[in-house]
Amino acid sequence: MRIRTAGIALSLFLVACGGGGDSQRGGATSGPPPFTADITLLFMGNSHTSFNDLSTMVADMVRAAKPGQSVASVEAPGFMFLEDRVPDAPSMDLLHSQDWSFVILQAQKYSTSGQFEYSTEEAKELIRMSRVQHAVPVMFPEWPLRNVAETQRIYDLHVSIAQAEPACVAPVGQAWDLALIRDGSLPLYADDGNHSRPPGAFLAALVLFATITGESPLDLPNLPQYPVDAAMQELLRGIAAETVATVPPRMWCPNDPV
Repeated sequence: MRIRTAGIALSLFLVACGGGGDSQRGGATSGPPPFTADITLLFMGNSHTSFNDLSTMVADMVRAAKPGQSVASVEAPGFMFLEDRVPDAPSMDLLHSQDWSFVILQAQKYSTSGQFEYSTEEAKELIRMSRVQHAVPVMFPEWPLRNVAETQRIYDLHVSIAQAEPACVAPVGQAWDLALIRDGSLPLYADDGNHSRPPGAFLAALVLFATITGESPLDLPNLPQYPVDAAMQELLRGIAAETVATVPPRMWCPNDPV
């Protein structure tokens, strides 16, 4: 049995209304939550959300698509499974501190062998609490481990949560699978075969962008602030667009606004 996880970080990550930064920064500066942005994104996850500025990438993509609106993204404190968020006071204080436009939930615990089951009740509770804060909840299924055929199982687990408590489900794993079918040499994975490299984070961010906005990744401009060159960004935009056309991320949240 393997449980996908990462180490614990103790800091609160915030990204205010400005642009993104470099991949070493972690996409964050400390400070109070940004209450005044037109579009606010709260990310609750672990290192798969935080590494390579993924949450900042999403915010920059939304900002590029909505030039007349301010956008802020906030990462909840620590790298945690969703089941650990509900009893975590700082996470709950942040969630309840304001209304949010979208709450993105990553790090549902699962068994890579498929032989064990873990609670989804906390994820459902987070969806319910997100809706109390007037947010659209977005489930962020992780990409599969390298060379492990687990995309559909991970996706189906998140769909089962959304069937119980309506939420959008971003087909991130399917995008990674399609990318590697097209070109198995694409540098999506870090050396550990688990975390992302910048192009992998960028692809996941594109799928989350499409899930949040309902817009095609093909309409996005190049974002030169990230270590993903223009040709790679163009390729990944096409893969993300094809993925969300094939696996619509709003099947399980059809009545929610974009």
